[in-house]
Amino acid sequence: MGVHDAPQWLLSAWVHACIGAGATASHEEIENVGARLIDRWDGPGRHFHNLHHLVDVLMRVDELAEEAHEPDLVRLAAWYHGAIFSAADAAAYAQKGGEDEAASAQLARKELIGLGIPEDRADRVHHLVTALARHAPAPGDLDCIVLCDADLSVLASEPQRYKAYLAEVREEYAHLPAEDYLRARIAILTKLCDRPTMFGSPHGANWEEAARQNVGAELHRSVKELAEIERTKAAIEAAEAAATEAAADDGWPAGSPDGSPDDSSGPQPRA
Repeated sequence: MGVHDAPQWLLSAWVHACIGAGATASHEEIENVGARLIDRWDGPGRHFHNLHHLVDVLMRVDELAEEAHEPDLVRLAAWYHGAIFSAADAAAYAQKGGEDEAASAQLARKELIGLGIPEDRADRVHHLVTALARHAPAPGDLDCIVLCDADLSVLASEPQRYKAYLAEVREEYAHLPAEDYLRARIAILTKLCDRPTMFGSPHGANWEEAARQNVGAELHRSVKELAEIERTKAAIEAAEAAATEAAADDGWPAGSPDGSPDDSSGPQPRA
């Protein structure tokens, strides 16, 4: 989805949130910044963390807006929370799912101040975006709780949507070997399951049961799949070690698996 394929209301929602946060820039300037953000969300390699995800999070924020203290700041944080994204390696995925919250927060602060939004409010958006790195809002921070709940709401999707979500995330990290991806995914799922609650808002609490069912089932499958990969890998390594040992016992060099003498020391043909 490019800028012109985005929902018609999306850019207007951005403008409305900016004005609500105190922006003094012209309508055109605000729209230009929003259009650039949409381009970021529509960048290559984004199979899940894309415009569809942004729209879903914004809609969830609207659903939870009555529980927020400054809903327009939460909306702006949602716009920026995945503005800068990289699926470069497994370590990055295990830690933060590819979203670079620190860089995205810095971008938010710079651009929002540039639009005339008061510095303290831009700083607040910066804080909200950064807090998503751990999805662990401070008790009583209603805005942060709403943003975290909105971002994690996909975990409570109905089964077919959750299955599609898993496929989209895997596609973003298709360059990672299955073993590396599973280890990273298991680390994320384990952290989620170990939390007392996945959602902190009163409305978000309604998503808890479905999310735990989805995450728990995925964790169980992932652990089994990783164990199978490790068993297969261990069996191959054991077979290779046995072949090497057998060759040594027969008195043949390891480089002669067929039992024929190794003539590597003799004259060799020239290229």
